[in-house]
Amino acid sequence: MRQSGLIRPDGVPEKVEEDVLEFDVLVEIPKGERNKYEVDHESGRLRLDRMLFTSTAYPADYGFIENTLGQDGDPLDALVILQAPTFPGCLIACRAIGMFRMTDEAGGDDKVLCVPAHDPRLEHLRDINHVSKYDRLEIQHFFEVYKDLEPGKSVEGADWVGRVEAEAEVHASFERFKTEGHGNDLDNIADESLGEDS
Repeated sequence: MRQSGLIRPDGVPEKVEEDVLEFDVLVEIPKGERNKYEVDHESGRLRLDRMLFTSTAYPADYGFIENTLGQDGDPLDALVILQAPTFPGCLIACRAIGMFRMTDEAGGDDKVLCVPAHDPRLEHLRDINHVSKYDRLEIQHFFEVYKDLEPGKSVEGADWVGRVEAEAEVHASFERFKTEGHGNDLDNIADESLGEDS
């Protein structure tokens, strides 16, 4: 049975049944897109960063886990396996089933592979080995080549790890977010929305 709540006000993720970590993923790029959208964290709006230089398209809905800070200084990246693509700005309650460890020109750039936390059609996907070999190869191939034609960009050191390692990195990213002082960001936004007169 699911415990109430996803993320507490202090940014700490809640646990659900079977001690599985649940968290929110904000979709920036739907599956099949070549446009790379990114959330502008100053305005909260979506910005078109670029169209991919290669002829590849995103193999799954792509975005980030809210209230996290990855090794590259950005929110921790996530891919969500779905029956059909969603849309930029869609928030999905997810659980991790694995992680694609990779390094780009800026350093560590891990991608957590997720499924919707309460979709019974994907309940059988519990760990990375439950994802078909060819689906994993498709995702791996995309991230190995999608920057090939972009000057000054590169990808190397790619490998898959399982759910335990993925959840450990999610936890570490929540801690980085709090340690770097971002834990009060939501409070600051709330204060600003109330206005100076309150």
